[in-house]
Amino acid sequence: MTDSRERRIAALTEAAKAKSQNKTRDAEQAIRRLVKRGESITFQAVQREAGVSHAFLYNHPELRIRIEHLRGTRQRTTAEQPADADNTIVITLTRQIAELKKQHRQQLQALRDALERAHGDNLDLRRELARRGIHPSPNVASIATTS
Repeated sequence: MTDSRERRIAALTEAAKAKSQNKTRDAEQAIRRLVKRGESITFQAVQREAGVSHAFLYNHPELRIRIEHLRGTRQRTTAEQPADADNTIVITLTRQIAELKKQHRQQLQALRDALERAHGDNLDLRRELARRGIHPSPNVASIATTS
């Protein structure tokens, strides 16, 4: 080989190494930004953020391992959060239902007590009418006969 050709090959090899190092640095920075923003770490997300190809990420073992690790970690964390959020919602709604049931029972009891007092008052008034010799007209319906 000629000296000129060897220099060109060496220059191209150095340029390729520098380009690869720059892309690796860009991918690392993209991963950090995604983590900082709390976004999902996937090959596609890193590829978009860093402006590198999927093949580049898959062909660099250190990047691939890191992305796969972070993707697994983030998925477990994300999968656990909705369960906790769902549990919190269920607990909150269960408490609300229990409170509403309690209020309903209290209101129902208050209505029953009021109805009992009304029936007692009605009975007292009928007895007073009977004592005075006043009989209700037949077209007046009695609560006792309608219920």
